[in-house]
Amino acid sequence: MKKADNNLVAFHNKTKERVIVELNRMIDHTILKANASEEDVLKIIEEAKKYEFFSVCVNPYWVALAHEKLAGTKVSTCTVIGFPLGANTSEVKAYETKDAIANGADEVDMVLNVGAMKSKQYKKVLKDIQAVVQAADGKALVKVIIETALLTDEEKIKACEMAKEAGADFVKTSTGFSTGGATVEDVKLMRSTVGPDMGVKASGGIHNKEEAQAMVDAGATRIGTSAGVAIMDGETGTGY
Repeated sequence: MKKADNNLVAFHNKTKERVIVELNRMIDHTILKANASEEDVLKIIEEAKKYEFFSVCVNPYWVALAHEKLAGTKVSTCTVIGFPLGANTSEVKAYETKDAIANGADEVDMVLNVGAMKSKQYKKVLKDIQAVVQAADGKALVKVIIETALLTDEEKIKACEMAKEAGADFVKTSTGFSTGGATVEDVKLMRSTVGPDMGVKASGGIHNKEEAQAMVDAGATRIGTSAGVAIMDGETGTGY
């Protein structure tokens, strides 16, 4: 597994001091559309290699391909678990995680069980996250997608607290396939909840460098976007 650094940006709530790194090394270059072809995935991989993004985030079917094509580069292979609804059983999520790692995934972004969260079934939500963390067994970094657009602020805080308790490495705002994406306000809330050492990934609706930088300024240590090239070229991209 390529070593993943949770602290690409060291963000300290007390001092507001940040260690700036190149924005490219904060980007998970993402292609998760259902109709993404092998050609589309290979294009994203080549772009990630060119710009030296932190990772390529692909659906589980494409993990082995991405792992193969990224061998010997700085770019990690990331995939999604229980995507995009989070409504799979914990056993299925755990199996997905193990399978993804066997195929070469360095990072897994799991979707919180939003329905259980809304039902206040907190013990089940916690166990769901723990199942993925345990399945990863330190072989892959775990990010928990809390799907902020569907949660109240109280629920966002609770979700972040449980992700931290479960031993996840990151909390992440959004799948990019729900009713909304990342907001500066949500990133600030998540950062203030998890503290300075846990990763925070802003994902969904980030289309240009200004939006990406605003997320970093709010406390994000990773950016999930399909517009990585546009961001680095100073343009505005489309997608999620």
